[in-house]
Amino acid sequence: MSTEREQDVTSGAGLSRRRVVLEAIRLADQEGIEGLSMRRLAGALDAGAMSLYHYVKSRDELLDAMIDLVFEEIELPPADTDWQTAMRRRSESARQVLARHRWAIGLMDSRTSPGPAHLRHREAVTACLRRAGFPVLMTTHATWLLDSYVYGFALQEASLPFDSAHELANMVEDVYLPQLPPDQFPYLNESAAALVAADYDPADQFAFGLELVLAALDPLRADA
Repeated sequence: MSTEREQDVTSGAGLSRRRVVLEAIRLADQEGIEGLSMRRLAGALDAGAMSLYHYVKSRDELLDAMIDLVFEEIELPPADTDWQTAMRRRSESARQVLARHRWAIGLMDSRTSPGPAHLRHREAVTACLRRAGFPVLMTTHATWLLDSYVYGFALQEASLPFDSAHELANMVEDVYLPQLPPDQFPYLNESAAALVAADYDPADQFAFGLELVLAALDPLRADA
C-alpha cells in the first residue's frame, strides 16, 4: 500500500485531496507532525498555500484525513475466524502501521470527526467482539484495553534506543552493564546476562503481552 501511495504523491498529476493528504503523511513520517504546516505542505507539493484550502479547510481537517488514511492501512478483523485470531491479526497490523507512522500514535483516538475508514474500523472491531459473545459494555472495555496495549507498546517501541536484538546486546554490554555494579544491582546484572544469552528481541514482547490480554478477556464473554 505504501508503494501505491508513493506513486500517487509523485505521479505529477494535478492536486487532489488524496494527494495533498498523502504528501502530508509522507512529511510527517519523515519530519514528525510538529513541523507540519499548510505552508510547508504547499512547498512540498510545489503549490500555493492558499490552493490547499480548496482540498482541506484547516490543519485540523488535514489531521482528520491523515488519521483516516492510517486507519485504512490497518487490517480489519476477519469475520471468518475466531475472535482471538481476528483481534490478534488486527492488533499486529495496527502495531506495524504505527511503526511506519509514529507521529499518529497519539492522534488515533483524539479526532472528533472520524473519517469513513476510521468508522469502518471501529464498526468491524465492535462487531467482532459482539459476535464473540461480549456484552455491549464489556465490548467497550475490551476495545479500550486492546487499544491501550497496542498504542502503549507502539509508543514505547518508538522510544527505544535500539532496533534489533543485536543492537540491544551491544548496548547491554557496552552501556548498561558498566553502570550496574554487581554488588549493588545483582538482579539487573542477572537479567542483562540472561537477555544477551537468549538473544532477546524486544519485538517479541508484543506477542507475549497480547496473548495475556486476549486470554484475560476470554472468560468475560457472555457465552464463555
